[in-house]
Amino acid sequence: MKNIRFDVEYDGSDFCGWQRQPGGIQTLQGELEAQLGRILQENISLTAAGRTDKGVHARLQVVNFMTGSAMELSKMAYALNSLLPDTVRVRNPQVVPLDFHARFSAKEREYRYFLLEEPSALRCRFTGCSKGSLDIDAMQDAAGLLFGEHDFLLLSKEPADKKNTVCLIKECEWRWENDAIVFRIRANRFLRSMVRYLVGVMIAVGKGRAVPEDLRMLLDEGLLTFPLFPAEPNGLFLWDVSY
Repeated sequence: MKNIRFDVEYDGSDFCGWQRQPGGIQTLQGELEAQLGRILQENISLTAAGRTDKGVHARLQVVNFMTGSAMELSKMAYALNSLLPDTVRVRNPQVVPLDFHARFSAKEREYRYFLLEEPSALRCRFTGCSKGSLDIDAMQDAAGLLFGEHDFLLLSKEPADKKNTVCLIKECEWRWENDAIVFRIRANRFLRSMVRYLVGVMIAVGKGRAVPEDLRMLLDEGLLTFPLFPAEPNGLFLWDVSY
């Protein structure tokens, strides 16, 4: 048996998230496993670095799987790309140690969120929209509160009984890139929908509906002092994974 790693890039707009679901629902994991199984004539089970939500994209998703196939990796990747929709591409196939695990071997992950202040018909699949001007300085002040270890349970869709909801934020910033406002966050791990909730909070700060102190109270004291909504999924990208 060999342990194979692929890097995967995808537009998540037309998929119901990464994770395989019953009932024929189209997911990225389901599509990749089905086409790999067709090529290799094996039942394939993929492990991914991050389980992205419905509508979320990836510049770099990392997956691995076990196979007994002797097919050349370049031919495997070529065959797989020929069967996948144009919105999904696999790259950099390689044999990795048997104990490599795309999720648990990862040391850091980076997400980026692309935000416009006005709607764009041509970019709506890949950007969120605040539909109004934002106070970027206030949003950056809020982002500064995220550094270090915090319990992010209230800023996620994780069940209340999940054992470990503490994440270590290592890098976090808002910045302008042309006419887009980009949020970049890097951490050892992320909870389900955590980045979308963080962006939603900071958009509220940018619109004056909340202040950075509200985020501090939520993180440190578990006090929710304003309506909490996740940002739209379409502006979010899994950007990088480090091992």
